[in-house]
Amino acid sequence: MMAPSWPLRPPAAPLAAARPTRAMQLANFAVSQLAWWAAVLGAARHHPLAGTLCVVAAIGWHLAVSARPAREAWLVLLASLVGLGVETWVVFQGNVAYPSGQPFAQLPPYWMVALWGLLAIALNVTMRWLRGRLWLAAGLGAVVGPMAFSAGVRLGGAQFLHPTAALATLAIVWALALPLLVRLSAQFDGVSEPQVPHA
Repeated sequence: MMAPSWPLRPPAAPLAAARPTRAMQLANFAVSQLAWWAAVLGAARHHPLAGTLCVVAAIGWHLAVSARPAREAWLVLLASLVGLGVETWVVFQGNVAYPSGQPFAQLPPYWMVALWGLLAIALNVTMRWLRGRLWLAAGLGAVVGPMAFSAGVRLGGAQFLHPTAALATLAIVWALALPLLVRLSAQFDGVSEPQVPHA
């Protein structure tokens, strides 16, 4: 057995992960926005399955270009489960109605749940800056969540039966959900690729 050479090297410090490029951020934003419009307009025109397939295609593209697609797939699944819980609560409140994509009255439309999976593909790319800023994520969720839902209502994807109560519910659930999703995105980051140590 050979004696170790001196001086011994200390254990290497954990390496920072490479961040998404600007091109990846722009592509992610464009694909996410197009898929969102397709889902909402598909539901408004009573073709929710077509819109949902566009969302699935966007998620598939994201996984294909991710450094570790399995981790991102887990994030999409977890975000969809969070969305199922949130949207079920919104339906339970009885303040919102949907034109299509709701096979069971007690459950939210499947295209709405798919949109939460679509949100997941942005968490480690265009929304990465929210990491470590959970209070900001909560405030942003309370504002942007209802705004995005209201935009969907204006496009015909949903209808407010009781607008004030609906918006209040959306503000609360998004203020809780977005920080949770940001935390999950840090644990299931499949976009960043660990940097290779230099010799």
